[in-house]
Amino acid sequence: MQAMKKILIIVFAFYIPLGCAAQQKVISNTTKKPNIILLFADDAGYADFGFQGSKVMITPNLDKLATEGVRFTQAYVTHPTCGPSRAGLITGKSQYKFGYEENNVPTYMSAVSAADSTEMGLPVEEVTMADYLKKQGYATAVYGKWHLGGADRFHPTKRGFDEFYGFRGGARDYFPYKNPPSEPQNKLERGFANFEEHEGYLTDVLAEDATVFIEKNAKANTPFFAFLSFNAVHTPMDATPEDLAKFPELTGKRKIVAAMGLALDRAVGKVLNKLKELGIEDNTIVVFTNDNGGPTDANASSNLPLSGIKATHLEGGIRVPFLMKWPGQLQANTTYTKPISTLDLLPTFFKAAGGDVNELKDIDGVDLLPYINGQNSARPHETLFWKRDARAAMRKGDWKLIRFPDRPAELFYLPDDEKELNDLATSEPERYLEMY
Repeated sequence: MQAMKKILIIVFAFYIPLGCAAQQKVISNTTKKPNIILLFADDAGYADFGFQGSKVMITPNLDKLATEGVRFTQAYVTHPTCGPSRAGLITGKSQYKFGYEENNVPTYMSAVSAADSTEMGLPVEEVTMADYLKKQGYATAVYGKWHLGGADRFHPTKRGFDEFYGFRGGARDYFPYKNPPSEPQNKLERGFANFEEHEGYLTDVLAEDATVFIEKNAKANTPFFAFLSFNAVHTPMDATPEDLAKFPELTGKRKIVAAMGLALDRAVGKVLNKLKELGIEDNTIVVFTNDNGGPTDANASSNLPLSGIKATHLEGGIRVPFLMKWPGQLQANTTYTKPISTLDLLPTFFKAAGGDVNELKDIDGVDLLPYINGQNSARPHETLFWKRDARAAMRKGDWKLIRFPDRPAELFYLPDDEKELNDLATSEPERYLEMY
């Protein structure tokens, strides 16, 4: 009997610390700030991913990400072109509030063309996603396309980012330049004013650089925010011979964009594999989306079944692929069907990082988590709107009105008419006038 008591005492003595340690580990895992990775494509087609139904494109890494997280079927950008779309994304605030709506430049500037200029950029008064996350103790970095101002005062390292490897402008070659471009916004830059040309295919290079940042901060046990702002699949149409060979049945630009999309998916895979290798996959939020609809005329991307392309307010210009993964917080392999906006990323990330969304002033996005998890059954946004000079569009509930500069506005009911082919303006006159 005494021997049995001794055994029980010994077992109980070991059980207590082991149980407490396990409990502490669970608490630690649930309270540790999550890492955040934003994978942002450029000019990709709505239909040009396997998880979006493509039978042509090869995107296994993104398809896997879709099964591991939530796929959003009605995700919208804030503008149908690159610069303004990024301005809304990175501030969580409608860029129309600070005049950033005309093509790829803000209207408060004298120039109105879509050409880049160093003096065209995100107003320095605006607070960025990186600014907010730095206050929460995050290391921050951006890789790839900036397109929010070429002048030094607009530089990413002055807008909340600790590290930058990319280019300030809107587009550049994917292969190394033999002769450095004369315009500084097209040069690759590490940090501030340290220009260095890359070796290899740029999409791969950006992912490799990002994994170095990820590993460095993971080993330092520092929460991080990595913004991979790929220029793929924006023009120029550059692809490697190896990637082109994967699409023997395609020709012309369609073949090239497929190869560029394959490289984009491979780059995403490098990042996701690094998370798994480092053992931080379960404590990392990963989002993949795109800056606007595909410009089918320029890069042969496909937005089907949606009508419209980049720079239009039809669904094909403003609705984008969107995935979000957060193990333990979001149910895997699910879909969310209510309208959301890229405006929502900033408050969602800030709240996940331990911030109080009530501290966010004058933003237009919302924290998506309660909506996705069913705690809030309402729509994240009852009304969304877009504007570009005299053209504009509004989505209110499931109704959408598009205003044109040269003909009467049109009204569509999206659940029955996703392609926006049936104008209901004459059959819904009161709704038409109210929305107009």
